[in-house]
Order: sequence, then structure tokens, then C-alpha cells
Amino acid sequence: MPFALIALILVPAVAGSLRLVELSGGPHLMPTNPRLSASPVPVVVHITSAISYVVLGALQFSPGFRRRHPKWHRRSGRVVVILGLAVAFSALWLTLFHPAQPDTGTLRYLFRLAFGAGMATCILLGFAVIRRGDVAGHRAWMTRAYALAVGAGPQVFTQGLGNAVLAPVD
Repeated sequence: MPFALIALILVPAVAGSLRLVELSGGPHLMPTNPRLSASPVPVVVHITSAISYVVLGALQFSPGFRRRHPKWHRRSGRVVVILGLAVAFSALWLTLFHPAQPDTGTLRYLFRLAFGAGMATCILLGFAVIRRGDVAGHRAWMTRAYALAVGAGPQVFTQGLGNAVLAPVD
């Protein structure tokens, strides 16, 4: 299971890593995006937190690993909560305070707000219910948060397939 979850976000993680190389002064390996270089801190926080969140979070879903290493699950889970909140709040920051991408509309803007706020809410609820000992509730909320976070992964495939079948649209 962890391998499949990590593989799902491999393409966005590589793209994010290339963007980090660019923002750190390295070669421009992706299309230039002046919106991101104007205020790189939230971009760097978002990319580094997202990659770490997805990898550590994927390990949290392995039942055998959780059983063999319960202390590791608890400790890394706290780190995953912090990383997940950093992903959600940096996504909201990028949505609210960076100039909009060309050719994006109100619907995409609203979806980004909903997904960022939804992810943060799910993480906070998951943390709250585990503090009360509700393991099933914790799993459900953290699974929802993780699903919202890895939403970028399938977009690569669905958008690519959609463009191949229907021809690219603006």
C-alpha cells in the first residue's frame, strides 16, 4: 500500500522538486512561472511539506508497520499532522495571496479553497478524535485528509488522458 500511494504522486513530486531547483537559483527545467518566483517562501513550504507528508503519510497506512512500530506511528504521526497543516495552509496562502494563474477561473479558485480548508479540517478533527481514543474516527479523518492531499497525483493521468482523447482545451 505505501508504495502505491507514493507512486501516485511521483510525477507531481518530481515537478515540485524541479521547481525547488529553479527557485534555489538552479537551471530552469520547467516553464517559467514569475508568480512563484515573486514570493517563493510559500511555494517552498508547500512543495517540501507535501512531498514529506505524502511519503510519511503513506507509511502510516501500513497495518503491519503500525503494529510492529506503534511508537514510531505515534511520533511520526505528530510530524505528519504538522506537515499536513503546512501543506493545507500554504495551499490556501498560494490561492489567496498569489496572483491567479492565467486561464484559471472562479471554479478552480473555489475548489482550491475548499480542498485546502477541507484538508486542514480533516487533520484537526483526526487529531482531536485520537486524543479521545477514537481510533476508527481518527483513521477516517486522516484518510480523508490524505486523499485530499494526493489529489494532484491522479490529475496528471486524468488531464493527460483527457487531453489525448478530447484534444487540449484552454
